[in-house]
Amino acid sequence: MAITRVKTSSVAQGPSTKKTLLGGNDVILGGSYDYIDKVDVGAGGVSSITFSSIPSTYKHLQIRGILRTNDTGSWNNQQIRFNSDTGSNYAFHTLSGDGSAASATAATTQTSFNDFMRAASNSLTAGIFGVAIVDVLDYANTNKYKTLRALQGGDSNGAGMVGITSGVWMSTAAISTITINPSGGTAIQYSSFALYGIK
Repeated sequence: MAITRVKTSSVAQGPSTKKTLLGGNDVILGGSYDYIDKVDVGAGGVSSITFSSIPSTYKHLQIRGILRTNDTGSWNNQQIRFNSDTGSNYAFHTLSGDGSAASATAATTQTSFNDFMRAASNSLTAGIFGVAIVDVLDYANTNKYKTLRALQGGDSNGAGMVGITSGVWMSTAAISTITINPSGGTAIQYSSFALYGIK
């Protein structure tokens, strides 16, 4: 996979920092993001999206995606797996809202993360897509389980949703493959996912 630097911070000056309101601790605001790979869905659609042979040279990973599927409903949950692991090694919780009510869900001993992104379905107006930014923290560290956090949402002319999700993959293996499976359908044309490494 080609790797391209898309944002850099000065080595001499270091990343930007600021003091937090609680305790006055420094918080890193920036860092270097390297483009690793991208999947753009064509006219035929796809049943899964895979990033493989992920280099282990970064601190964290970030996935940025937009997705629409050919299933029914409105905003449907999507699945993500690491290293093709289908065991009951995933747990997550989500807080979401639709503009009028909030809800929270949690799940343990799952075979995938099932709530990291809501995809727009074909029941919604044409051109509507769901969006998510997903951070995978310390993905190459073989001394700890892997943590995922996601910000997701979508809008269909005032009837949408927004959510935040965190999860844990209970494995110390370094992540080398990420697979995204659209639940209940296939990803349709113009859906797109990009993978970045964070220094």
